[in-house]
This record gives sequence, C-alpha cells and structure tokens, in this order.
Amino acid sequence: QVQMVESGGGLVQAGGSLKLSCTSSGRRFDNSAMAWFRQAPGKEREFVGAVNWVSLRKYYADSVRGRFTISRDNAKNTLYLEMNNLKLDDTAVYYCAAYVGGDYTPRSRPSYWGQGTQVTVSS
Repeated sequence: QVQMVESGGGLVQAGGSLKLSCTSSGRRFDNSAMAWFRQAPGKEREFVGAVNWVSLRKYYADSVRGRFTISRDNAKNTLYLEMNNLKLDDTAVYYCAAYVGGDYTPRSRPSYWGQGTQVTVSS
C-alpha cells in the first residue's frame, strides 16, 4: 500500500519559517515528478510547487516564488518544502503529491496524495 505522510506543519508567526517533509512508502517514485499543493478554508486546492526526477527542474506558483523552496532526496524517497517569510495567506493544509512516471506539467494530475499537514500563520 502506497503511503505519503507529511510532517513539519504547525503554528508560526508571520515572517517566520517552516520546513515540511513528505516521506513515501510502499513504492518508490523514481522517474516521477513530485509536488506540493495547499488548500485554505473555503478555497480550492492550489498548486504550490513541483520538482522533476531527472532534471530536478522546479516550478512554483507566483504567490510563493522567492519565498518557498521545493527539494527532494531521491535516495530517501522524501520531498521537502522550505517556507520562509510566511504570510497570513499561506495558512492552509499542505499536501504532497506524486506524478507517476513523468515530469510535471500544469495539465498533469497527481496519481498519489498525502493526507496533509496544517500550516497556520498568525499575525
């Protein structure tokens, strides 16, 4: 059974930092892009960032570019999201996701999702 488990969420003041992790088990995601999404209360889930397997090319939503950094440790089958200069609007449940067997494109849909971790930014 494939499991993707996020960790590292919590409560942080505006301007602060958090680092999320997503550890996968049950299968490896070799040759697969991985990504972070988030969903704020009352809003649709939105793309945050993605990283490809071979090229390690990274993609970011405009709202987080320059503040968030996505990375992956392929040997550990783990995805990370380092978040700096957090803003109130970053409050959301953050989900990791995997695109099996391909690079990220805006039209592609993840095959696997984690359960999410709450990030709350306070003023």
